[in-house]
Amino acid sequence: MPGHPALFLDRDGNLIRDHHHTCQEEQIEVFSEVKPALEACLRAGYRLFVLTNQSGINRGIFTWAQYEACNRRMLELLALPAPGILEIKAAPERPDEPSLYRKPSPRFILEKIAEYGLDPARCWMTGDRVSDWEAGLNAGIRSCAMRSGAAKPEELLEAARRGFAVHDDFPTFVRTELNLTF
Repeated sequence: MPGHPALFLDRDGNLIRDHHHTCQEEQIEVFSEVKPALEACLRAGYRLFVLTNQSGINRGIFTWAQYEACNRRMLELLALPAPGILEIKAAPERPDEPSLYRKPSPRFILEKIAEYGLDPARCWMTGDRVSDWEAGLNAGIRSCAMRSGAAKPEELLEAARRGFAVHDDFPTFVRTELNLTF
């Protein structure tokens, strides 16, 4: 029997508005229709994980406590039914620092595929940056580029040329690629 489907989700620019180093609870704004889209995914049996690069921690812009408070606020606003988002993983390293989990590293995705018995053929990585899409590619799962965040037009064209799905936002991805209604 094949394993479970899963979504590996970038946080800023994908689920919530990106404020470039989002670090204050009051900055947390869930994009329109993300909550019902995630609920539809849960009803369809998808396991949900968040994987986010947060170099602002190691740059000294904000603390782990501030980052964790932002996640708590996001989860509070989403108020997803169980099992909800199973795990959130942050990579606090700057791009010039060694890191095990900083995207485009596939490590977190591969660990969760093994730990949760996921079916890689039914897994996606979604996000608004090249590192998001490449993390999915590096893990051997499908990737979707979102226009809802920081992606530049030329990056989105390159994503499409490389065969990544490209959508305006996460809810459109759920409707189109996962064929779910909400």
